[in-house]
Order: sequence, then C-alpha cells, then structure tokens
Amino acid sequence: MDIGSVLLILALGLLTAVFVGRPLIENRSSGVSEREHTLSALMAERDRLLEALLELDFDYKLGKVPEEIYPGQRANLMERGAEILKQLDVLMPESEPSKEEDRLEAAIAARRGATEGDVVEEKIAARRKMKTAGPTAAKAKARTGSKFCAACGKPVQLGDRFCPSCGEAL
Repeated sequence: MDIGSVLLILALGLLTAVFVGRPLIENRSSGVSEREHTLSALMAERDRLLEALLELDFDYKLGKVPEEIYPGQRANLMERGAEILKQLDVLMPESEPSKEEDRLEAAIAARRGATEGDVVEEKIAARRKMKTAGPTAAKAKARTGSKFCAACGKPVQLGDRFCPSCGEAL
C-alpha cells in the first residue's frame, strides 16, 4: 500500500468518527421536556379512549355487548375521557394554537382566496339567482333560446319539442 491510500483511509475513518460522535460532542440535549412527554401521553390516551368508545358502540349495535353492561362501560369511558380532556386543557392553553390548527386555518384561507374570482362560483351564484327569481325569469330566458321551459322554468334538452315536466310545447 502506498502512502496516498493510507491517508485516504485515515481521512474517511476520521470523517466517520466525527459524524457518529457529533451528538456526543455537542452538549445539546435532544430529549423532550417533561411537559411534552406528558402532553404526548395524554393525547395518546385520549385517542385510545375514543377508539375504545367507538368499538364499544359498534359492538353494542351488533349485539355483542349486553344491555345491562353497556351503559356502565360507556359512562366509565366517558368519565375517563373527560378527565383526560381536562388535563389536556390545563397543559394546552387556548392562546397556544397547535400546528395542525395553523395548517387548517392556512388551508381555509387559501381556499377562500382561490374562490373569490372563481368562474364556477360565479356561475353557481347566477344559477341560484335565476332559480330564486321564479318562472318569470325562466320564461324570459326561454325566449332567448336557453334550455329552460317557458311555462314552468324547468331545464329541457336542446332537441326536446315538449317539456318533460309540464308537457308544454317548446
């Protein structure tokens, strides 16, 4: 082996050691805080209780759970769920929205912004306005050659000779 190969192997070994030992070298703690751990455990318990409640209701509807046992078990699960929710409310104040809530709010705002100038929304609004105006507006539209009956205002096919709703000649 020549000296270049030895130096290359030593350099790769040194880089690997630095990469693997980096978390040990840094004094930063990557562990979760006690509050985050408690919050995570409570949310997992809440999800487990909801799942158990849904399963109990489903089993009751299928007849697997007797009527004498069902109300007591359901009340027990609801009571434990209420306790969990109270503890979650204490740990998560209202002033601190979750990341999921922020993401939902952003999606709603984006959708509202996208529909403001939406052509489809404008057509739907015009159609609703025409429908609420009654048969007189439909008669006026029918005279101009649209696809609505002049008598009743119901939609008709372009090739129809008679209205399928009222039978009036078109």
